[in-house]
Amino acid sequence: MSENTTATVTVTRQSGYQFLVDFGALMPQLLADEPAPLGQGSGPAPDQLLMAAVANCLSASLLFSLQKFKQDPGTLQATASLELGRNADKRLRVLSIQVKLSLGCAASEIEHLDRVLAQFEDFCTVSMSVRQGIAIQVQVLDGSGATIKG
Repeated sequence: MSENTTATVTVTRQSGYQFLVDFGALMPQLLADEPAPLGQGSGPAPDQLLMAAVANCLSASLLFSLQKFKQDPGTLQATASLELGRNADKRLRVLSIQVKLSLGCAASEIEHLDRVLAQFEDFCTVSMSVRQGIAIQVQVLDGSGATIKG
């Protein structure tokens, strides 16, 4: 997205806690739902959508940083989890999000990896925006499972 771009989604209640998320004419719609006992769990819940957005943006930012140096990570996989807790008013809130990014190759196969790891998070629009209110911890593993960041 370019600077000062506006994005729009439309969320329409279907029944119960099921909502149809419409991203526009060129993309498929998505059914979101709360897990039981509120909903039926027939689609991702809002907290899962938030985790997916953060993990996807971090993955794309890592790939972008690697490609700036003409490096290919092979398979790139992100796993996100979050911690829910109560605030002072006893309302349920997302307290933190943890993201583990796994590369498909060994760290030794990637040139300029130190520079990539130092900068890729700054390119992530979503996580850097969410991070202003929710702690996000990022870990990067290479293809052998060795931790190379975090």
